[in-house]
Amino acid sequence: MKRILLLIFLLSAFPTIAQKLEGVVTYERTQDFAKILARLPFLSLDQKERMKASYKNFSESKHKLVLYFNEDQSLYTNEDEYWRSEDGRYSSRNSDYIIRRDFKQETKSDVIEMLGKTYLVEDSLKTPQWKILNQLKDIAGHICMKAETEDPIRGQKIVAWFAQDIPVSAGPEQYSGLPGLILELDINDGDAVVTATKIDLRDVSKELTASKKIKGKKIKTADYDKIIKDHIQSSIKAQENPYWGIRY
Repeated sequence: MKRILLLIFLLSAFPTIAQKLEGVVTYERTQDFAKILARLPFLSLDQKERMKASYKNFSESKHKLVLYFNEDQSLYTNEDEYWRSEDGRYSSRNSDYIIRRDFKQETKSDVIEMLGKTYLVEDSLKTPQWKILNQLKDIAGHICMKAETEDPIRGQKIVAWFAQDIPVSAGPEQYSGLPGLILELDINDGDAVVTATKIDLRDVSKELTASKKIKGKKIKTADYDKIIKDHIQSSIKAQENPYWGIRY
């Protein structure tokens, strides 16, 4: 009887022992088109000015995304089917973007709509080579540690801030593999920033197992990378902004 009472006390005092670590994170993704355009050396000054004028109402866009996670898997996607501007004057359908990770099986299954097509990227999971640094930052009430890597296809510097008190390998966009949940992602010194605004630790088994049937072309990661690389190179030759058609 004493052992039973002791066990009940331990489970009530330390609920994380009995509960599975899982939940949902709401992120805000902010993208600065003006900064992105300024970085493209193959565009003329006249082109940049014309693009700025054409998209002056969308110089900075904000999107809401959600990440469902547990210790073994994650699902990252748009919060809503439609994007709406903050003033409510503009709206458009969000491109399909469903990023699944199975950390136990070390596999990925992504649905990515780009360049007028939908691709189903299914392959083994390869995480970036992270460099963990001794810098700390508070994000959504969690002390996070800094890590860096790079995107060799787009030539981008990637900075992630991960929470060690949530020891799962998940993260936003297509990034994972750190010893804690990524709560902020900085792409190319602020060109695009994905920041956690809300963290809700709860049962997300329903969301993680739900599946939406989407038709698309099945490819491997190497094929996906080649599509991105070829598109960027052809855009450079044509002196066009490649990021109207692909995710930055």
